[in-house]
Amino acid sequence: MNARSFAALAADARPFAPVPLDGGSPKPASEPVEVHATQYVFRDPETIKPREWVYGRAIQRGHVRAILAPGAAGKTILSVGEALAMVTGRNLLGQEVPGGPKRVWLWNLEDDAEELARIIQAACKHWSISAVDIGGRLFVDSALDGAILKLATSTAAEGFMINRPLVAALTDEMIARGIDYLHVDPFVSSHAANENDNMEVDAIAKEWALVAKNAHAAIGLAHHVSKAGAGEVTALSGRGAVALVNACRSVMVLNRMSEEEAKRYGIEDEKRRRYFRVYDDKNNRAPPSDKSDWFTMASVSLGNGVNDEGDNMGVVLPWSPPDAFEGISVDHLRQVQAAIAAGEYKHHHSAADWAGNIIADVLGLNINDKVDRARVLRMLGTWIENDVLRVEERRDANRQMKKFVVVGRGADDHSATPAKGVASQGVAAEPSSATLHPAPFRGAGVAVADSEGGKTDRYVAGNPALGEVKRDLGQTKF
Repeated sequence: MNARSFAALAADARPFAPVPLDGGSPKPASEPVEVHATQYVFRDPETIKPREWVYGRAIQRGHVRAILAPGAAGKTILSVGEALAMVTGRNLLGQEVPGGPKRVWLWNLEDDAEELARIIQAACKHWSISAVDIGGRLFVDSALDGAILKLATSTAAEGFMINRPLVAALTDEMIARGIDYLHVDPFVSSHAANENDNMEVDAIAKEWALVAKNAHAAIGLAHHVSKAGAGEVTALSGRGAVALVNACRSVMVLNRMSEEEAKRYGIEDEKRRRYFRVYDDKNNRAPPSDKSDWFTMASVSLGNGVNDEGDNMGVVLPWSPPDAFEGISVDHLRQVQAAIAAGEYKHHHSAADWAGNIIADVLGLNINDKVDRARVLRMLGTWIENDVLRVEERRDANRQMKKFVVVGRGADDHSATPAKGVASQGVAAEPSSATLHPAPFRGAGVAVADSEGGKTDRYVAGNPALGEVKRDLGQTKF
């Protein structure tokens, strides 16, 4: 068939009209559809409305976020902690509440009202939050007590359907109550569709997004992770269709402290499950973060027992990993270098003449204490990485090849950390005993006096132990 005959057939072809399965007459073609492109109107960027944040840089008004976590990781008590921070307007967990107290709705589809009350009151008891502090701004519902939430259904007989009356009623209630944030836990229980069908899940997620937009509120959807994902939880670890993650503006993931992290921070293995970290694995709306937010779970007694303290409930508290270099000055480094230079010390921590013993002696640490030993390991590793100490392989007295720690480049007078520094990304300036390791960026370019009495930003934080600053890229050079 040549091009002309094909064009003629195409011109004479009738509009497509599907034939019903019952063999009846085909339905008439629908009316023609018109599509029009909208020309972009150039705007002054200063006149564009800024994003509205409900809670720190984690919850944005008019959008949906997902919260992914393995079972018993702490997502429910974290959501309660966030809710109480919002309704009181207090910075309980390290996030500010822009514009003051908010109105929050917790809709739980797994726990009953009594259990939710235990969790909420335990947190209130720990933070000394009263009914006056909450001020009627917290709303709590449970599916186990009759507050059923099914935003969509999918059956073989009727196919996939969005529950439009529920969507309308939910939106109206959020507007009437002035809800700033609705938290649904878990997402899988908020519908009766096929959770593995991307098209259905995408439609549900987009419907939630419309509710957030129309109610001028933020919505959080707690989501379980796949049982197959036994390792690090990421945005792609959620169970079922990936469409939920794709539709959300942010995806917060919770991970329990790993064995390696516990060793690094000197946490006993049986206690590490009390700790978890949170970060946004789909941070396309807030400034990027180079570290996770850490939390620990404390136990609070409700005092509701007859012959004992009663129920003990978990409460989420902010936690920071110990800083191995807290209180360490360049003088400590000089002492370590001098001691290393005066003897022979091995690199492996199991050796009797391990270099870490020198660090412990200089700092007055107990090398047999798990926390102190973890701290020494981090300092030794960092100083080797920064080239102030080096690893040299050679034969020992028994003619066996071993790795020894030797002195690298020396610390000079410029190594004294200035008392005041330039803060960056909300990180406070370092004190005079500041860290000597390359920590998350803290403002390279702190000025120190040079030999000519001027100013120089040659070293990161004015400290050669941190390395030199590459002026063109602002990167550290070792």
